[in-house]
Amino acid sequence: MQTSTVLVTGGTGTLGSLVTPILLDAGRQVRVLSRSSRPSGDGIEYVSGDLLEGDAAPRAVDGVETVLHLAGGANAKSDPKATRNLVRAATRAGVNHLVGISVVGADRVPVGYFRNKLAVERIVADSELPWTMLRAAQFHDLVVALGNALAKSPVVPAPTSMWWQPVDARDVATRIAELTLGEPAGLVPDITGPRVYPLGELIRGYLRAAGKRRLTVPLRLPSKAGRAFRNQENLALEGALVAQRTWEDFLAERFATPAHPS
Repeated sequence: MQTSTVLVTGGTGTLGSLVTPILLDAGRQVRVLSRSSRPSGDGIEYVSGDLLEGDAAPRAVDGVETVLHLAGGANAKSDPKATRNLVRAATRAGVNHLVGISVVGADRVPVGYFRNKLAVERIVADSELPWTMLRAAQFHDLVVALGNALAKSPVVPAPTSMWWQPVDARDVATRIAELTLGEPAGLVPDITGPRVYPLGELIRGYLRAAGKRRLTVPLRLPSKAGRAFRNQENLALEGALVAQRTWEDFLAERFATPAHPS
């Protein structure tokens, strides 16, 4: 019996690098599409190419039964075009299941990143392919990256009206691997972390755990986007799958020091 192959786009990123070992342990052959050339090894076949270019998607999906689409840009501006190219190639190749990752609140928050993620969702849903889509809250790793960038200044803004429900990337990896190994299910319940925080509290927690002394200044976000975040449109307060790893646990593990909420 031939083992089925799963193509993972974005397979070298934060989420992809956590998902691929799970798929391998489940007995799947794994192919990873990467912008940079890499030698195949450890059970993973690497294919180089960019989904924004014409021939990358057809080469990547050739002989594949399932596609796990995790690739995306920092602001998601190019994600719809890349997804169209992937969907077109996957349809022609007869792919049986397309699984995608999106963001909680994609259909409610009037910000470019969220709108582009919603556009990706619609491209997948409107395709002829059987599909599954998972919306996830912001990863703990994103809070760290944001805090690290802000900490380059001696004064750090701490938004008080922007609420996040951060989730551990490992929990998301486990969930999306389950979905990839299962049957197409359409839009499934969101996945979030176990607690809601003001973003400013998350940033202060990062600074404290990382040992960075900075002056933090409360910041209220203006505009429609600010109103959406104040109204918690980016959260999933009901019906979501709630992961167990907390932000405090993540900080303690990442920085090997106890972290406590302010």
